[in-house]
Amino acid sequence: MAKDFNSQYVVDGYDEHIRKLIPGYEVVHQQIQALLKTYADEYADVLIVGCGTGYELGHLVRLFPNWTFTATELSAAMLDKAKQQIHSLNASHRVEFVLGDVDQLKTGQRYDAALSILVTHFVAYSDKPKLFKAIHSRLKPQGLFITFDLTRIKSDQELEILKHISQANGLTTSQSAAMIDRLEDDFYPLSKQETFEQLKLSGFDSVERFTQILSYQGYLAIKA
Repeated sequence: MAKDFNSQYVVDGYDEHIRKLIPGYEVVHQQIQALLKTYADEYADVLIVGCGTGYELGHLVRLFPNWTFTATELSAAMLDKAKQQIHSLNASHRVEFVLGDVDQLKTGQRYDAALSILVTHFVAYSDKPKLFKAIHSRLKPQGLFITFDLTRIKSDQELEILKHISQANGLTTSQSAAMIDRLEDDFYPLSKQETFEQLKLSGFDSVERFTQILSYQGYLAIKA
């Protein structure tokens, strides 16, 4: 059964659950922050596609005090949680929240960077090219796009590895089994080659993989 991200129960437990589910969750965010420090300007305007509960956004707000953000989210419950977190940081004036997708952003608004972390693997295969092109169109020249997602599972052994790592991180046996079952309902992962091809076809000039942790991979794409 697909997970209901509009459920308050799911939203309230998300930040704890995701750390058990995703191998190297904190390390990935450290890598993303290092990339942003390297590639983005001191006064950047950043798009967060699928901000979730605002965990990632909250870190960036604290780390980059001169940045402004636009954060999209399809789940109203998730977006409310993110708003609460940013409000607690006294940073609401630096973040514009949008309940919807990239197509619903203000016309003509352009960004120095865009992030989509653990989001695009939920997007149907037929809709991925549209999303990547929409993100590309919203970036300024030399703007960067960072994405991190589950990639296509190639074997039963890879599924077993994901089960073992999630159990080591704190999931129960039944929870890890449910995670595997959800892969068919919730996820539309691309292979490494497909990810490169789709990002290139969307208009990105440079595409590089910056990390891999088991079946999860991160990519950095730069607009010409």
